[in-house]
Amino acid sequence: MNLHVIHAGNFKLDGGAMFGVVPKVMWQKLNPADANNMCQWALRCLLIEDGKRLILIDTGAGDKQDAKFKGHFYLEGEKILENALKAKGFSPDDITDVFLTHLHFDHCGGAVVRRSDGQLVPTFKNAIYWSNERHWQWALKPNAREKASFLQENISPIQVSGQLQFCSEAKPFPHPNIHVEFLDGHTEQQMIPIIKYKNKGLIFSADLFPSVHHVRMPYVMSYDLRPLQTLDEKARLLNFATENNYSLFFEHDHTNECALLKKTEQGIVAEACMPLSAF
Repeated sequence: MNLHVIHAGNFKLDGGAMFGVVPKVMWQKLNPADANNMCQWALRCLLIEDGKRLILIDTGAGDKQDAKFKGHFYLEGEKILENALKAKGFSPDDITDVFLTHLHFDHCGGAVVRRSDGQLVPTFKNAIYWSNERHWQWALKPNAREKASFLQENISPIQVSGQLQFCSEAKPFPHPNIHVEFLDGHTEQQMIPIIKYKNKGLIFSADLFPSVHHVRMPYVMSYDLRPLQTLDEKARLLNFATENNYSLFFEHDHTNECALLKKTEQGIVAEACMPLSAF
């Protein structure tokens, strides 16, 4: 099994929203904001190459939105995801599985493209798209807090295509080296893949740990629906990672791809950051 980083671009989000109750005087040193209080974040996906299967975890924000939307989030360029796959020697048609941790636009926007005739279709025509039923229904009827993140043009074409399948605790994702945790702090039933790799492992941390700075317990995004539950989920996954020699893979950290963890008297911290290639 081989793992590849697929960089689907960068975008900007409000620093205060990303760091929650942590004061700006503290987080500004970690990820400096621009004049509009916006910080730079990555859209980093993971490609798992295993025999005949090519499993893409998340797809970035895509490039089908209008100029106003792209300007609001400072989204970069066109065909970034396709070009990133090409740089690794793959095309969208090669992907067999698309695993969507959740359906916020910055995680699933690249899953659907707009054709020249205006029709919205799945980007990966030969792939099974994986979500879970509770989260899918949550996204189809979004609450007022998350409505701006659940864009129906990113979601409905997948179901219409017939390529959608669900996994759950009762029906696990069908891969022997990928275990999925279902978490409710950030949104309903966010899926966190835990990957056995090279006699150790990697946790694709999605929006549980958007960056290495979010390893610290007080750093919980204001976007999270249930922040106290996020704290419990962070503690459980951090303990699991340190006890089992698993590292974290960061989807949104602009600088750092992965981090090793260690237990200290002050709690679990990031011991060292490294690229996935150093794994």
